[in-house]
Amino acid sequence: KSLTTHHCVTGSMRRVYIYNSFPISEEMLLGLGAGVGFIYWHQKGMPPFIGGRANARGEFEPLAGKRTGVQVTAHTTSSARAAERTLLEMLDSGQPAMIQCDMGFLPYFDFGGYDYHFGGHVVVVCGYNARTRQVLVADRREELHPVSMEQLEKARASTFKPFPPKHRWYTFDFSRKRQPTGREVRQAIAEQSKGMLAPPISNLGVKGIRKAAESVLKWPALMDESALRRALFNAYISLDATGGTGGGIFRYMFSRFLREVAGTTGDPRLNEIADTFQRIGDRWQDVAAMFQRASAAKDVVVALAETTSPMMELADLEEAAWTRLQVLVQRS
Repeated sequence: KSLTTHHCVTGSMRRVYIYNSFPISEEMLLGLGAGVGFIYWHQKGMPPFIGGRANARGEFEPLAGKRTGVQVTAHTTSSARAAERTLLEMLDSGQPAMIQCDMGFLPYFDFGGYDYHFGGHVVVVCGYNARTRQVLVADRREELHPVSMEQLEKARASTFKPFPPKHRWYTFDFSRKRQPTGREVRQAIAEQSKGMLAPPISNLGVKGIRKAAESVLKWPALMDESALRRALFNAYISLDATGGTGGGIFRYMFSRFLREVAGTTGDPRLNEIADTFQRIGDRWQDVAAMFQRASAAKDVVVALAETTSPMMELADLEEAAWTRLQVLVQRS
């Protein structure tokens, strides 16, 4: 209660848009930014990463903005002092600040004692107290989180790969805001379908799901038991709503996006595919639970092996769903 708030918001990117008298759902932004995909990445010396986002290297926000008439500009700096100064200047001017940070360093997350890191997490800072050097952070839940400036700096300066935040923040120009057109919606769907069905490398898309299913069996030979259990727990977080996916590795959110744009495009067939992605999300939740159980299992290797078959089945289900979606938007 001692924190002074400036035009305080209670969510992430969606609330920033509402703040500017431009209501648009998180699901719509996710879809318009071609934000749904799949990635499996295991670089030497790093824990394996499984994710359900596409456009993870900064393209998502500007693309979502382009399709809503909003100019979104990303900024980075190597200077912690400059990043803090800009943040406070934005708050003093009455503007909430959308920033990127490593959720593993945010004190309000509980990862069960595991050292989890993901630097692609985006939050909104909406207030601060200069005397106590605390900020108010709006994240996935309705409540606001007091975070010290020192903790926030640690989260913004994280060097954990593959997505170090680099003190990134965003600015917005809403002067030409508008609702997306049906053509833009179809284009966004086509881009995501292509990314899943014809990825540039085998670590992405449907190929990436199959590669992940095969690769997890090799994890026990590549890391000690402690690292293996941590990798399994990380995989659970990346798939589950706990990690900010909305559940089902973003497939639940994508299902809601398809339902919303069925009206925008005038194509009710999208509702049927939305049902399919809802069921696919359920299957991903089952896999997430398997990873979580495996991380605490007595025989971790045996428990891990149980994830392969369901992931291979999911690859087939996703391939069929995205193919149908691709054909549908191409014929529209």
